[in-house]
Amino acid sequence: MQEKERAELITVIADFLEMGHVENIMAMFKQDTALYALSGDLLRDERFMVRMGMAVLFEEMKALRPQEVALAIPSLLPILAEETPWMRGEAVNLLSIINTPEALAHIQPLADDQEPQIREMVADILSEK
Repeated sequence: MQEKERAELITVIADFLEMGHVENIMAMFKQDTALYALSGDLLRDERFMVRMGMAVLFEEMKALRPQEVALAIPSLLPILAEETPWMRGEAVNLLSIINTPEALAHIQPLADDQEPQIREMVADILSEK
């Protein structure tokens, strides 16, 4: 997929999530699991409803197709190193929904994050597992 097509697809997905059309995006992800590679880019969106839509999407897809959600892990890892705390928190949240040993292993280092809320999230997630 070319960069322009990728950017347009990210915009379409984000706009649909913002409008609350998670079912449509679920259908797209079911049709093409390569879309999981866009997860990190979608989490960078400043619109809260887009990021919340991603969490809803992952919760639903985890219930329906648990083996597929882990495909997003590589796209989420760079977000864990972002300077902006809310971005790191969003990535931690999706990794906790994915809830595989690999996903949880990537969350573990953030137990010492500089941001207290991130540390608390990680502690809560890891204490539940």
